[in-house]
Amino acid sequence: MYPKRFGKMTMAVTIRDVAKHLNLSITTVSRALDGYEDVAPETRERVRAAARELGYVPSSAARNLRRQRANIIGYVIPASGTRFTDPFFSEFISGLGDQAVSQDFDLLISTATPDTPAEQQVYSRWISSRLVDGVILSRMRLEDWRANHLLDKKFPFAVHGRTGGQADYPFIEIDSRSGLTQLVKHLASLGHRRIAYIGAPAKFTLQRDRFAGYCDGLIAENIPFDASLVAEGDLTRAGGFRAAQALFDAPHPPTAIIGANDLTADGVIRAAHKRGIVVGRELAVAGYDGTEESEHTQPPLTTLRQPVYETARNLVIMLISLIKGDPLLQSQIILQPELVIRESTGR
Repeated sequence: MYPKRFGKMTMAVTIRDVAKHLNLSITTVSRALDGYEDVAPETRERVRAAARELGYVPSSAARNLRRQRANIIGYVIPASGTRFTDPFFSEFISGLGDQAVSQDFDLLISTATPDTPAEQQVYSRWISSRLVDGVILSRMRLEDWRANHLLDKKFPFAVHGRTGGQADYPFIEIDSRSGLTQLVKHLASLGHRRIAYIGAPAKFTLQRDRFAGYCDGLIAENIPFDASLVAEGDLTRAGGFRAAQALFDAPHPPTAIIGANDLTADGVIRAAHKRGIVVGRELAVAGYDGTEESEHTQPPLTTLRQPVYETARNLVIMLISLIKGDPLLQSQIILQPELVIRESTGR
């Protein structure tokens, strides 16, 4: 009778016990429990039924060792300091974790400042030790050593965005260029001609695409480009605050400001409040990302919403398919952001 009892001690049922109970080899039982197709369906079901009856609990460590897989995916947050609190990352990680768990994988999170030795060490350690089976990348750069390194190592990965060149890897990208063009047109339709843009560091592809969309929008509305209305931020609230203060001090300040992300735009709103500028009436402010927090700024923020949570889940589906060697239905996907109009640009 199982489980075995010796005095007061209960011995765990082993795979050997299941094999002996069914008069099958340990290899057959192991492969049946792991779902290998070379075991007849009837045998697989007999083995699983016996395992349940006997109370056998497979060792996940042993199973992963046989499969040469950790059943873990990794994500390194490409940020440092206060950027760790960016609501984009909160939603993105929620999507990664929920989808990983639903497919019996775990999610390993680390953080490192982009393009630093610390970032390189994390990826090198994960790959060499096979601590994770694959990784998700985000906040891509024009020249991104991460993608090149992973391609060279033939290590599975999936990407939110793209690098500057040809993408030989699976990705989901949001067409932020067309989104920014749409946003500029919206502001122009409200009568704005002095529309400022607070961007991101030039190395990020999001800066290339969103700034290009801003310029496209100006051209479409016959608004002359004015370099004094363009400022560089760092995708943080503090960066948006500082850039907005400088724009307010200009001889001809803007009547509308677009932030490269929602956090930058929130910094603009706070800078306006400090100056006594009424956002939504005296100044229009808009952002990009459409995170949940954008609904709760004062006033609520007009933004370009990208499906952060859903994108993260789909990236995990793509990555796990790569890890398992399953075919991808779509390996490169481009989505359109949604313009969400709220009080920060006026009613």
